[in-house]
Amino acid sequence: MKVVLQLIECIAWFDDKGRPTPLRFRILDDNGNKTVKVDHIIHREIQKIEGKDIYIFDCQSKFRDQLKIYQLRYHLDTCKWILFKI
Repeated sequence: MKVVLQLIECIAWFDDKGRPTPLRFRILDDNGNKTVKVDHIIHREIQKIEGKDIYIFDCQSKFRDQLKIYQLRYHLDTCKWILFKI
């Protein structure tokens, strides 16, 4: 997978303990905004990186009739979503 590090807009739901689950996200590509539905979350974990809690999601979605695996990250301190790897 290639590291991308791109800020994204994400729609997610949070459970009663405040843990997020991404549903879909929007990314800016060459042709404008593209919305991607998160089909399957393969793995989720929370890590402390540089003293900050970060939720890490390994996900799978279908792009142009191909299955792609990618990694989303949610930073608790800034409440920002990042497309980390494709």
